[in-house]
Parts: sequence; structure tokens; C-alpha cells
Amino acid sequence: MSHTYKKAHVLLAALIIGALSLPAGAAQPAWVTKSNESAKLLLHVLAKYSPESASGLGVDGYDEQITDLSRDQFEASNKDLRAAIAQLQKQLASELDPKVRQDLAILIGAGEDQIRSAALNRRYFLPFIDVTGMMFGVVREMLDPRIPKERQKALLVRLEKYAGLTKGYRPLTVLANERLQERLKADGKLLGPFKDEVEQTINDSPTLIQGMRELLAKSGLVGWESTFATLETQLVAYNAQVKAQVLPRARLDHRLPPEVYANNLRQFGVDISPQELIAKSLTSFAEIRNQMNITAGQIARERKLPVADYRAVMRELKKQQLSAEQVMPLYAERLATIEQAVNEQRIVSLPARKAVIRLASVAENAASPAPHMNPPRLLGNTGEYGEFVLTTGMAPDAKGKTLAFDDFSHQAGTWTITAHEARPGHELQFAKMIEAGVSTARAVYAFNSVNVEGWALYAEAEMQPYLPLDGQLFAQQARMLRAARAFLDPMVNLGEISPEGVKAFLMDEVGQSEGMATQEMQRYTFRAPGQATAYFYGYQRLMETRQAAEVALRKKFDRLAFNDFVLSQGLVPPALLRKAVMQEFVPAQGK
Repeated sequence: MSHTYKKAHVLLAALIIGALSLPAGAAQPAWVTKSNESAKLLLHVLAKYSPESASGLGVDGYDEQITDLSRDQFEASNKDLRAAIAQLQKQLASELDPKVRQDLAILIGAGEDQIRSAALNRRYFLPFIDVTGMMFGVVREMLDPRIPKERQKALLVRLEKYAGLTKGYRPLTVLANERLQERLKADGKLLGPFKDEVEQTINDSPTLIQGMRELLAKSGLVGWESTFATLETQLVAYNAQVKAQVLPRARLDHRLPPEVYANNLRQFGVDISPQELIAKSLTSFAEIRNQMNITAGQIARERKLPVADYRAVMRELKKQQLSAEQVMPLYAERLATIEQAVNEQRIVSLPARKAVIRLASVAENAASPAPHMNPPRLLGNTGEYGEFVLTTGMAPDAKGKTLAFDDFSHQAGTWTITAHEARPGHELQFAKMIEAGVSTARAVYAFNSVNVEGWALYAEAEMQPYLPLDGQLFAQQARMLRAARAFLDPMVNLGEISPEGVKAFLMDEVGQSEGMATQEMQRYTFRAPGQATAYFYGYQRLMETRQAAEVALRKKFDRLAFNDFVLSQGLVPPALLRKAVMQEFVPAQGK
């Protein structure tokens, strides 16, 4: 998930994935109620400067409002954030409940992180806004079938405002360009976006515009055609402007200023230096590679393959590609088999309802190339759940080349991605929070990639022993990729390897398709520098906590109880989870 997982209203929303409320009729602990009242101080700032994000969370009253780009909002938003932080600090000084105190500390830290990140962006970068990408995200979010039809109608109001057709509003594309020119005049030394990012943005735009048109055509909404025709004309003109004005200013060096990259790691939850991360992950990569050669050797013997090297064996297994008609039925079958193993082995408690898996649209492939979890609306949720979106390829690059994936459409490659994105990974993770209810501070403002991705990689590891041998090999490959990310991402941002070297390494040593390796390289260089390291680091921190609990409890350790407890905590940072496990879970289990 990147800071992407593009600008404008996403700047504030990048740190926020969702806010949770209990299902209707469920009792909420008093401390959660009190904590959530405090969290509203930050949510109100978000809603003021990014109403699209607020309504996306399910907050009532903002569905028709849009981000105000009519003037520079940097000082105003900072002022409001500082006021909210001051009020939270005042509450912390008098609060006695330890859980509420923890949440207040989380909220204060989140507000300070937002101010720090905004200041760095202001100091170093031109405010390049991918307006097409932003609008596609809004349209897709508001027309999500899980959203009530009545709320979807508000999109028509937003589109008219974006197009400048509503009285008092000017086209968003015009305002975005004004903010760009404003900052250029204020500081001519600001860094432009990375050239590859601008080129990919320009090339993705027609696909995203078509994707919006298709979503609107299927929505059942009436009267959108004329407004969208105006918007399409504006977006085409804006992207031509980007090509003429922004692309010549784009930087050729993908590397971020060291201070910015360090802040990225911090925001994603990595609290060690890039050098230490590289050292840890290089060692882990070598160990996983050894295990893969052992597993590949077993498969080669069983199937009488001529070469036992893991790379050669994976190439052979990848030849078992599925037809388009076979993909979804096989994924449903894989999910059922995994759920059976989860229940039989008492790994974690599963809901009775079915999980959702679907193929991505062409536009979704462009917006977010990697397979991902599309989380549900999490404020005011009335029973909606997340869905595993399986992407199938890259959008055309700057030269018009389209790259398909063969990584998730072969027999052996379907197991681990299902465990990661569906169950017992992300889908279960979000479902547990919806069903049990956790405080907004813990679910929203404590969220980072280390917390959420650590669980999903841990879920893969929990399932690996119960997979067939070929599935185990690709489970190991998935863990190898996460170790590779943790040294390739910092190395490419420190200038120790080129982007082309990253892509070649992922194809040659990890066994990725050219499409997957390309989107990985883009993730490290411009889509979300630093984010890819979070999987490896989050998994390590979670495993450290589990092993500490096992050492403390020995024969009294219960895996099902431990995993259920971890999920019940929400998306909390590793240190807070470790504290809860050792101070609450271990004493309770040890009785």
C-alpha cells in the first residue's frame, strides 16, 4: 500500500486507511468511546482539508465536498493540526486510564508526523498533482458496490465541482496548475517529480479516464455524461500541460533527499537505519534461498526435472498457466482448502461468511499494479467487508509496452497470495476489527505498513507447512521477495544499485515476471519509496513477539489464542503489541 500506496487529497489520507466502529447493537468499552472522542480532533482536520478522504472513511456530511485547491493551504492546515495536538496534549496531562493515555500518545504522534511530512514535501518538492489519478480514486471509491446507492449520487455533485460547473467553483485542473506555478515562483530550486513517474502518469491517464467512464456507465446514475465530457476535455488538456511544463522539469535521478527517505521509512513503521535493514535482509535472503533449493530439489526428484536449481524449477512450474476461465474457480478452491487447514490446525478463528476475491479492471491495474486488499468503508460500517483484488498486468509504459503477469495465474502461485490478501491475511485482519471494534487511534492513527503487512506475511508463514510442495516453494519465493525488498529499496535510494539492476535482480534471482519486476522497481523509486521494506520488518517484529510469548509460556502457549489476541489489538505498532502480549496475554494464559 503505498503512499500511493498521488497527491492533492491523498497527502493527508496517505497515513489513514480506515476508522472503525462496532457493528450495530454491539457494546463499546467506555475507554474506546472516550478515546474516539479525542480522535475526532484529528478527523475534523482531515475532513476540512480532505473531505474526499473523510467521506471515504464513512464520515457523514462530506460526500459532496471536495478538496479546496483555490489557495495554498499549507499554513492553515498546519495551524489546525497544531491546535488539535495542543488539545490532545492537554487531555493527556489529566487522563488516568492507561489505554486512553496510550491512544492520546498515538494521536499526538500521528499529528506531529503529518506536520513533519508536510514540511519536508514543502521544502523539497514541486506540488505535482496527478489529477486524473486522484479523480479515478474518488470515482472508484464512491461507486464501490458496497456503498449505499443513495450515497453514490453525491458523486454527481463532486464531478460538477471538479469541472468548475458549480457556481463558486473553478476547474480542479486549473487550480492544480495555479498551485504549481505559485510554488515555482516562490522557489525556483524545488525538485520536480521523477521523470519515470511523470511519464507513467501521462501514459496511465487515458486508461484511468476510460475506467471512470466505464464505472459511471455501470453505476445507474443519471445525468453524468455531459459533466464527464467536460471533465475529460479538461483532464486531457491538463495532462498535455503536464507533458509540456512538468516533464521538462522532472528530475532524472530517482533518489530522494536522505532526510525525506528516512522520514518515509519512519512513516511506514521502520524504526531502524537503512544500513541495518540492508544487513538483516541480506542474511535472511541467503537463508531463504538455501531453503528454496532444498524444496526445489525435492520437487525436481518427484517430477524428474533435469535441473534442481530453484530458478529452473520455478520456471517449469510457472508453465502451468491457467486459462482466464480457470482463474477465479481455482482461487475459490484454494481459499476453501486454506480455510479448512486453518480450522483443522487451530491457527486462528475464522468468520462464517465467505471472503470475496475478484479480478481487477484494466484501470485498476494502472492505478495499483500489485494484487491488493480493497478495504471496506470502516466508519459507520453496516456489514461490508474487504475484497482481494487480483491484478493481471501493468498499464502501458512510456513507450506503449504492456507487461502481463504470470506470477499469480499458475497452479503453484495461487496459494500464498490467497493466504496473504484473503485469509488468514488482510481480509481477516480487517474483518476482525470491524466485528470486534477497536479505537480509532489504534485502527487509524497507529496504522502503518509495518503493522498491517507484518501480519499478512506472518499469515503466509502460518499456512506454509500445510501447502503442497510446489505451493511451499512459491511461499518461500514470496518471503524471499520481501527480504529482497528490504535491501533493494534502500540500496536503490542510496545509489548502491540502479533501477535497472533492481529489475534484473528480481527477474533473475527472485523469479518474477518482467511486469511484476517493473512495478516493484517503480514502487521503490517513485510509487512509494520505503514502503516495500515494511513487509520484512513487520514480520520480523511480530515473530519476535510470538517467540517471546512462547518462551514465557512454553507448553501453555496456544497458537489460536495468540493469533486471535494479536488481531484483537488492531493495527498497533510492534512495541505496543509486544507490551500488550507480555503484560496481558502471557499472564492470562499462564494461569
